[in-house]
Amino acid sequence: MAEDGDLPPQERKWKLPLFVFFKDAWLVFKLDPLGMEILQIAFPAALALAADPIASLIDTAFIGHLGPVQLAAVGVAIAIFNQASKVTIFPLVSITTSFVAEEDTIRRISIESPKENLEKISAKNNEMKEFVRDDVALENLEKGTVSNSETKDLMPEEDLKTTACKSPTVNHGSPNKAKLKNEKRYIPSASTALLVGGILGLLQTIFLIFLAKPILSFMGVKSGSPMLNPARRYLTLRSLGAPAVLLSLAMQGVFRGFKDTRTPLYATVAGDVMNIILDPILIFVCNLGVSGAAIAHVLSQYLISLILLCKLMKKVDLLPPSLKDLQFSRFLKNGFLLLARVVAVTFCVTLAASMAARLGTTPMAAFQICLQVWMTSSLLADGLAVAGQAILACAFAEKDYEKAKAAASRVLQMGFVLGLGLAVVVGLGLRFGSGIFSKDKHVIHLISIGIPFVAATQPINSLAFVFDGVNFGASDFAYSAYSMVLVAAASIASLFLLSKSYGFVGIWLALTIYMGLRAFAGVWRMGTGTGPWRFLRGRSLQEGL
Repeated sequence: MAEDGDLPPQERKWKLPLFVFFKDAWLVFKLDPLGMEILQIAFPAALALAADPIASLIDTAFIGHLGPVQLAAVGVAIAIFNQASKVTIFPLVSITTSFVAEEDTIRRISIESPKENLEKISAKNNEMKEFVRDDVALENLEKGTVSNSETKDLMPEEDLKTTACKSPTVNHGSPNKAKLKNEKRYIPSASTALLVGGILGLLQTIFLIFLAKPILSFMGVKSGSPMLNPARRYLTLRSLGAPAVLLSLAMQGVFRGFKDTRTPLYATVAGDVMNIILDPILIFVCNLGVSGAAIAHVLSQYLISLILLCKLMKKVDLLPPSLKDLQFSRFLKNGFLLLARVVAVTFCVTLAASMAARLGTTPMAAFQICLQVWMTSSLLADGLAVAGQAILACAFAEKDYEKAKAAASRVLQMGFVLGLGLAVVVGLGLRFGSGIFSKDKHVIHLISIGIPFVAATQPINSLAFVFDGVNFGASDFAYSAYSMVLVAAASIASLFLLSKSYGFVGIWLALTIYMGLRAFAGVWRMGTGTGPWRFLRGRSLQEGL
């Protein structure tokens, strides 16, 4: 390892990796090329992530007109479907984005390498003028009529040989550029993601259809409950859309890997608009009730998948030459790691809700409202996480560690500023708008108690979510999984202790600890310069990695 004195000044400056979080902090609002690249990816991604929850709220409004029984039944069914989907969707999308970004970057570098040779030749040709011995030779050079003997005078013998060796690439510069732009990309991870997504979707459909009744019973919808039939009907029909959901999200992961978040946005909006149009027609006009709502949602998901598939087939060759080119082992290895992470995350939140339910109906109602606001506000931070993941995956594939460092620090700084803004908006919104969610004065009182936790944790939440994208962009899946399991263990212990001692406030204290530990895990990884961030400790890049 190089000693401090042997390192260049720029490397010595970042000998303490913790300083990377403050790197160029005054540029956080600057719309330079990096800032524009982040926003162009993050903004459409955030809108796409927000589109489905908004459509679900509209769904709920239509179903609410059928009666409280149908609304409660659909609520339980949606919770089951979302929980089953989350376990498979999150690992698949996260892995796909990173792998596709890496493979596409390597492909681009291999195609553009002749162009780099051209640039070197051009630089050498510019230097030829330094060797010109008289004006006549210079004039001949500019006209292209320089003789062989003059060329020998103008260029050193070594440069002449190099140019002669590389000159054929001059004729291939434009074709390579056109090839990069127009030719279908061969990305094995894209084909693997679609195949895995399709299989997982079919398995999820079979699982939910045949186990609908036992799962509903486990959720508290027993055989004699009036909610059983509508909930089972909705869950069974909704599960038919699972393959479309998994496929569409796998394809969204592919597009994110290409740094294209606009195509998924357009497809998602088109599907959600179709859902909103079909809802009143199927529910009320066709008199299908909750079945109509489920059918409308399933059709909208297949429309989204169809749009994305048509767009993707124009960009990617989805038929690999052989099964050996697929990357099942790589997907499964990292997928199981992220699966453990998702289980840890969801268990913490589910346990918190269970603890609130044990306190009674009023605390549970207030907790549910605060929790939905708390989680929904994270969608904007998720957009930054998507941008960070795509940019960092490309930077690491290119071995451009300066860009990796700059991109990581910028998205984290933007996430923290976003969190500060959300703290103000969420705090004021809940303070003056809690009456929208409930008219019960006891519920509103408990919401007011939860506001300081929901609002004040927004900067921490934003950092935690953006760190997810940063870790995934560096393909640091193992650390993400193991650290989350440890965070979950500590958070679960605090939930039991604090909820027993302080009730409603104790639950929110425990959730604050939970998000704080998630953010700390990200700070620790980068701040100590470990794992893929070893180059931040001032080592040479080859030694650091």
